[in-house]
Amino acid sequence: MRDYLLTLCVTAAVTYLLTGPVRKFAIAVGAMPAIRARDVHREPTPRLGGIAMFGGLCAGLIVADHLANLDGVFELSNEPRALLSGAALIWLIGVLDDKFEIDALIKLGGQMIAAAVMVLQGLTILWLPIPGVGTVPLTQWQGTLLTVALVVITINAVNFVDGLDGLAAGMVCIAAAALFLYTYRLWYGYGIEAAAPATLFTAILMGMCLGFLPHNMHPARIFMGDSGSMLIGLVLAAGAISVTGQVDPDAMKLFAGSERQATHAMLPVFIPLLLPLTIIAIPAADLVLAIVRRTWNGQSPFAADRGHLHHRLLEIGHSHSRSVLIMYFWSALIAFGAVGYSVHSTSMWIVLLIVGLSALGLILLLMPRFTPRAPRWAERFVPPRYRRRRREAEPGTGSSQELESQQALLGDQMGQNGHEAAPQAPIAAGVSGVNGATAIGHRSRFADRREADSTRR
Repeated sequence: MRDYLLTLCVTAAVTYLLTGPVRKFAIAVGAMPAIRARDVHREPTPRLGGIAMFGGLCAGLIVADHLANLDGVFELSNEPRALLSGAALIWLIGVLDDKFEIDALIKLGGQMIAAAVMVLQGLTILWLPIPGVGTVPLTQWQGTLLTVALVVITINAVNFVDGLDGLAAGMVCIAAAALFLYTYRLWYGYGIEAAAPATLFTAILMGMCLGFLPHNMHPARIFMGDSGSMLIGLVLAAGAISVTGQVDPDAMKLFAGSERQATHAMLPVFIPLLLPLTIIAIPAADLVLAIVRRTWNGQSPFAADRGHLHHRLLEIGHSHSRSVLIMYFWSALIAFGAVGYSVHSTSMWIVLLIVGLSALGLILLLMPRFTPRAPRWAERFVPPRYRRRRREAEPGTGSSQELESQQALLGDQMGQNGHEAAPQAPIAAGVSGVNGATAIGHRSRFADRREADSTRR
């Protein structure tokens, strides 16, 4: 566990330290597209955050290769090299898209090629444990098609939810944490060496997301762009593919009897396909709904709009931060609920806990305008919007005396000049340059997009 934690910390540190220079580089090269009608942010914000995340990925793999307990992953398996090859290709496509906006079909072709590169180097699904049937081996073409489909679906699902500050990185980090617990249990608890690559991939993925989140939380100073969203989607898919198609169910030896009986009996413990699907349940649901909505309206499935789940949360009255936290909550509930059920499938309290938390999530959805207030002692640790309002200063207090002294000083200056001072122009609230940060003043959640659209014509 210490080696995995060290790899995670190094990946997070490298990603965090690289994000600042990458932001300056993105501003210098002009990777700040104009605000579109579907965007939520109000100011042009640099992209190319995927460059820092790819640097963290490389650093994590290099550190793991030099650790005594993890170097066997690189010696006994070619999966880390397959991951790095596919990640480099999809990252390059994302960087070009962030700068030049590549056509959607070209990106789809690049995603399929990146998945095929991983398949050629051994990162593919070899068999499927099916309940009631047993372990079903797949042919080369079947394994390739299933692997490519899973990679493309995961990449686009993560890319579709990348619409709010910190949303995609946080959801993928939660999914990676759940998958890490699952794969580490297989590797350490049952001694299955084939689960070690997936455990390493998820640890590195958590580091990439945690290192980038401080720069990407609302208000975001930089966006990960397609170079980041497609990259973390591919790494998440690689971890799911590694633990799904590479681990032999019979290696666990939990149940006696035939292979068919063993596969059927241990399905709640070893969830080969259900767990990866539940991890990306929220992005996948958003992906399916977006395709149905766009085709129903006669649009292309790749046409962008403001109908995603996070956009709907904003429309019903939730704030930006609350919408992100709600999406975090549902992702964690589904992912960790599946992991908990896989460990203790016979425990009824897990099902009751999931039902109770689901009811709590529904209540939070129905209270979009409820703003919790922190207690007095904790106000310094929370954002200003969660602090209690201070009472107006009463006459005779120090603050009112300061105000009176300032007014007197201003009156003296006006008398010395012999004429009334010109009124000062009000400072526009929320003006902060190109970093997207607005610290004071009221700003509308849905800004007028006509000015942004007019600049593009």
